Amino acid sequence: MKKLHIISIMTSFILLGGALLFPAPHAHAAKEEISTYSNQDDISDENQAGEDLTEESESEAADEFIQERAELKEYLDQIFTIEPYESKAFDSLRSMDSEATSANRKSLFLKFTNTVIPNYTKFVSKAKLIKSNNPEIKKIHASFIKGTYMQLEGYILYQQAVSKNKVNYTILQKGNAKIQAAGIITNQVTESLYAYAVKIGYE
Repeated sequence: MKKLHIISIMTSFILLGGALLFPAPHAHAAKEEISTYSNQDDISDENQAGEDLTEESESEAADEFIQERAELKEYLDQIFTIEPYESKAFDSLRSMDSEATSANRKSLFLKFTNTVIPNYTKFVSKAKLIKSNNPEIKKIHASFIKGTYMQLEGYILYQQAVSKNKVNYTILQKGNAKIQAAGIITNQVTESLYAYAVKIGYE
């Protein structure tokens, strides 16, 4: 039974080293310029205007990156607040036998019914309430929701597979397929999140 910890996968690159949440901006820091004018200095107004425009553009880019990093941090903070529900579900999953049999069927059913599905359902429902005004984060989050919902569907199928006296291996395989599909989406979310983080200066 494959167990995916989406939050850990999704945010591990940010936690590494503990220094990536507030990186130094990539835009050049403002330079202190001291100009000495003499008869030999011939700085044209056009060149000066070009330098002013460059500095203004760099300043605007820096401000934009600061805003985007703040939006990403706000988004991740919201994700972290609902992580305990996911952790409870995965702690229960880790305590299960790796293979469903007639002998452990009832135990598996009770864990899915009492712990895994209720907590993961709360995790998914609360994740759906998370909002961001950032278009790229919204797109990533939409995929994140799709992956978590698909994973929940997999757990429900697992529960159904062990709900009767005999394990239904056909339903169990359907559950496996859902979990594997969720894993593909999770990897895509991770790649997209990482690419966006690098784009705004998290490197």
